[in-house]
Amino acid sequence: MLSEDYKNPEFYLNRELSWLEFNDRVLDEARDKTNPLLERIKFLAITSSNLDEFFMIRVASLKDQVKAGYTKIDISGLTPKQQLKQISVRTHIMVEKQYNTLNRSLIPLLGKSGIRVLSNEELDEVQKKFIHEYFTNMLYPVLTPMAVDSSRPFPLILSKSLNIGILLKHSDEEKGYMFATVQVPSGLPRMIELPGSSEKSGKNFIFLEEIILMFLDTLFTGREIICAYPYRITRNADLTIDEEEAEDLLQEIEKSLKKRNWGAGIRLEVNHLIDERLLNILKNSLEIHKGDIYYIKGPIDITFLMKLSSIEGYRYLKYKPYEPQYLSALKGEEDIFRAIDKKDIFVHHPYDSFETVIEFVEKASKDPDVLAIKQTLYRVSGNSPIVRALEQAAESGKQVMVLLEVKARFDEERNIQWAKRLEQAGCHVIYGLVGLKTHCKITLVVRREESGIKRYVHLGTGNYNDITATLYTDMGIFTTNEYIGADASAVFNMLSGYSEPPQWYKLEAAPLGLRKKLLSLIENERQNALSGKRAIIMAKMNSLVDRELIAALYSASAAGVEIKLIVRGICCLRPGVKGISENITVISIVGRFLEHSRINYFYNDGREDVYLSSADWMPRNLDGRVELLFPVEDSDIKAKIISILEIELADTLKARVLEQSGKYKKIDRRGKKSLDSQMYFCKLALKEAKTEMAESDNAPKFEAVYLQDVETVI
Repeated sequence: MLSEDYKNPEFYLNRELSWLEFNDRVLDEARDKTNPLLERIKFLAITSSNLDEFFMIRVASLKDQVKAGYTKIDISGLTPKQQLKQISVRTHIMVEKQYNTLNRSLIPLLGKSGIRVLSNEELDEVQKKFIHEYFTNMLYPVLTPMAVDSSRPFPLILSKSLNIGILLKHSDEEKGYMFATVQVPSGLPRMIELPGSSEKSGKNFIFLEEIILMFLDTLFTGREIICAYPYRITRNADLTIDEEEAEDLLQEIEKSLKKRNWGAGIRLEVNHLIDERLLNILKNSLEIHKGDIYYIKGPIDITFLMKLSSIEGYRYLKYKPYEPQYLSALKGEEDIFRAIDKKDIFVHHPYDSFETVIEFVEKASKDPDVLAIKQTLYRVSGNSPIVRALEQAAESGKQVMVLLEVKARFDEERNIQWAKRLEQAGCHVIYGLVGLKTHCKITLVVRREESGIKRYVHLGTGNYNDITATLYTDMGIFTTNEYIGADASAVFNMLSGYSEPPQWYKLEAAPLGLRKKLLSLIENERQNALSGKRAIIMAKMNSLVDRELIAALYSASAAGVEIKLIVRGICCLRPGVKGISENITVISIVGRFLEHSRINYFYNDGREDVYLSSADWMPRNLDGRVELLFPVEDSDIKAKIISILEIELADTLKARVLEQSGKYKKIDRRGKKSLDSQMYFCKLALKEAKTEMAESDNAPKFEAVYLQDVETVI
C-alpha cells in the first residue's frame, strides 16, 4: 500500500520525458570525440531507431488516450495531453541536435577519413554515367509513381517507408497542380557506392533518393514537375489483441502484424525546404497535427547509418575488437555437466563468452543421459544455435518443452516462425500465457546419473540470443542446487499446465510474489537503519518506474538507508529531495555495450544478500509478466557480483548522474581516476583468461585483483 507521504507528484519524474533523457545520453555518445568515428555514427543511428519505436508505441498510446478522452494524471502529475506537449517540445530539440551532430561534425569527419557523400552537382562524368545506368537498369523497373486525382485516391503510405512527394502542373490551369508520390525502394541500399572508390582514394556515395530526384521526369513524361521532396510517416504500431477471445493466438498475432503498417499517423518527417502546398497535402491526407511535423535538415531517416558504421576497410575508425573469453572454470573439463556439478558457475556477458550457454544446450541435446530439456525463449537470433540444438534434441527422442513468447514486441513474426519449426521437430511448444508475457530466462536439463535424476539449471538476466549477447551486458548462473532445481520444475509445470505453484524454495516469480519480495527486502533495510544498524541497498536495472517500489526506496532513504542505483534508461525516481531522497544516488551508464543486467543487493546486517533477475522495477514486469528473481548463494560469485556493482558505481567516463531536475550530468572527475567500467571488465576478463585465475591455487583472491588500482588493469 502506497503511503500518503509519498503520493505527491512532485516526487516523481515523468516516464516519457525520462526516456527522452536516456536517448539524449545515447546521442551524447555520438557527440563524444573520444569514441571512434564509425562508432559515433552507430550511436546516431541508434537514437533514430529508438525514436521510431518511441513514437510508434509510447506516443501512439498517449494519442489514443487523448482521443478516448482519458484525462487521468500519471505519477508525475501530467495528463496525456500535457505529456504529448512536453514530448513534442523535447523531441524537436533532440532532432535538431541529431542533425547538427550529423551535418556539422560527423559528415565532415567522414569526408576527411575518405568516406564522402556526394550531391548531384559534385558528380564527375564517369559517376554521372554510372548513375544513369544504375537508374535505368536497377531503379526504373522497381519504381511505382502514384498520382492522386478523382479516380486515384491518396495511397496508403507504409509506416517508416521513405517516399518522395511531388507536385505536378495540372492540365487544367485553374486547378494549378496535382499530387503524386514515389516510394524509395527499401530493398536497395540507401547509399550507392560510386566509381572511383578505393582504399587509397576513399569511397564516394550518393543517396538513393537523390538518384530518383535526378531522373524524376522520366516517371512523369509529359508533365511539368513543380517540386519534389522526401517525406516519411510513422504510424501507431501498438498491437491490441483480445487474447481471451482468440481461438488461435498465432493466427491472431499474424493478422495484427499486417495492420502495423497501416495504423494512425503519429509523426511526419519532411525536408525543411518543402513547398508549403505539398506539405499541406501531406498533412491533411495523412491527418497529421502541425506539432507532429518534423522539418529535417539532411537525409530523412538516419537509421541507415547503422549499415554505414560497418563499412569494410576502416577498422581504425571502430572500437578495437573484443573477443569474449571462454570461462576458465570450464577449461580442461571435458564434461560441462561435471563442471557445473562441482560448483555453481557464473557468466558475465559479453566479457564471458555466450558459447558457454550454447554449449550447455548443445551438449544436453546430444547427451544420451539427458532425458528432458525445458527452456523459455523471448528474443532469439535469426539463425539461433539454441533453437537448432532444441530441434536436434526433440528429433533424437528427448522430451523438449519450449515456451516461446510470440508477443515479444517487434519479434512476433520471427518467434512465430521459430515456434512452427520447433513444433515440426517434435518439441512441445507453448506460445505464452493469456494476459501475460513470459519474460523470465530459464533452462532446465534433466539428466540420468548413477546417483539418480539430477537437474541442471541455467538462470539469466538476458535473452538466449547469441547476437545480442555480444552487445548487451548480462549475467547468468549454472547450478545443480536441488532447491533451485525443484523450483525450476515448478516454473515449467506452471507454464505448461494449470498447476498452481507451490511454496518456492529459492526463486520468486512475478506476477505472484516478486513485488512483495522486493518490498520486504527494502523494508528490512529500513528497519535495520531505524535500529541504528548499517543499511545499504544497491540495485541495477534497465528502468525504474513502479511507484510503490520508488515510495519504498523513499521511505528507506528517509530512515537513513544508503541507496545506490544504476538505472540505464527510464527513472521516475527523483533523487535529492529534502527529507525524501537525500540518501539516494542514481547513475546511468551508456557505453560500448548496452547495460542489461538486473542486480539487487541488500546489506542485511552484514549478510549481504544478492539477487539476479529478469525483471525491471516496472508495473509491466511485476504485474503483467512472468519474471524470476533468484538468489546468489555461492560466496565467490556473490563477491564477484558485489565487486562488479562497486566498479560500475565508480565509473567516471561513461556514467551520468541523475539530478533532482530530471537532467543528467557528467561525473565530476576531480580527484578521481579515469574509469570506463566496461573497458575495465574487458581487460579484466582478458587478464583472468591469461592467468587462468579460477583454476590456480596460488592465484590471489578475486577481490584483490578486482578492486586493485584501476590503472594496473586498464
